[in-house]
Amino acid sequence: MTSLPVKAATFLVTERAILGGHDQVDWVSLGKVFNPSAPNFSSFLPNSFIATSQGGLKLDVDISPSLNPQITPPFVFQTLPPPGIRTNFAQGDFILFGGIDPTGFQPLPPGAADPRTQGNGGPFSISFEEPIFGAGTQIAVDISNLEVEIFISAFDNANNLLGSYSVLSTSSLALDNSAVFLGIRSDTPNISRLVFSSSSPQYGLAINRVSIIAVPEPAFILAILAFGISGTVLKLRRHT
Repeated sequence: MTSLPVKAATFLVTERAILGGHDQVDWVSLGKVFNPSAPNFSSFLPNSFIATSQGGLKLDVDISPSLNPQITPPFVFQTLPPPGIRTNFAQGDFILFGGIDPTGFQPLPPGAADPRTQGNGGPFSISFEEPIFGAGTQIAVDISNLEVEIFISAFDNANNLLGSYSVLSTSSLALDNSAVFLGIRSDTPNISRLVFSSSSPQYGLAINRVSIIAVPEPAFILAILAFGISGTVLKLRRHT
C-alpha cells in the first residue's frame, strides 16, 4: 500500500545561511578520501554506511547501487584544481560522490570539454537517528553545461511524505561554489529521512557537507511564540 502525503508545515530552502543549523556532517569525517593521482580501492565506501555529525547524531546513508557493473562504489574526494578533481563546489570541499565509470574518468585540464562520463546518480537517502527540524546540502550532477532537475524529498518516521521539491541546476568545473543548495525546514522535529535525486541518474550525483537543525533556532522559536501569543490575544478580544 502506498503511503499518502500528510500535511506538514515544511518548505524548501535554497541557501545554507537561511537554513541555519547547529550541526553538520562533513564527509571527511568518514576517514576515507579518494586520491585521483594514486587511486586505492580501499578508499571506496559501501553503498550503505553510518556517519556521525559533529554533534553526535547518527545518520544512515544509503546510495542506490548502479545497474552498470562498470560504475565504482561511492567515494569521498576533495575538489581541487588539476591534477585534482574539479567541480562547481567550493575549492577544498569534501564531496560524497555516487560513483563513476573509471574507463572514462580522468582529471581534466582547464578548458577541456566534459567527457560526459557515466556515473551513479543515486538516489541518495539519509536517515536520521532522531527526527530533526531540517537539513540541507549543496548538490551537483557530474555533467557540465546540461540543465538538470534536482529533487529533495522529506519523510517522517512512518515513511509518510512530508514534502518534495525540485530546482533546475547546471553544473560546471569552475570551482566557484555555484552548486545549488537544497534543504527542507519544518516547524516540528518530524523529518526522519531525506532523499536526493536528479532527472539524469545516468550521471554521478554529488553532495558536500550536510547542515542539520536538530533543535529549533532561537529566532524560529520566537516567531512561533509570537504567532501563538498573537492568536491568544485575538481569541481573548473576540470573547470580550
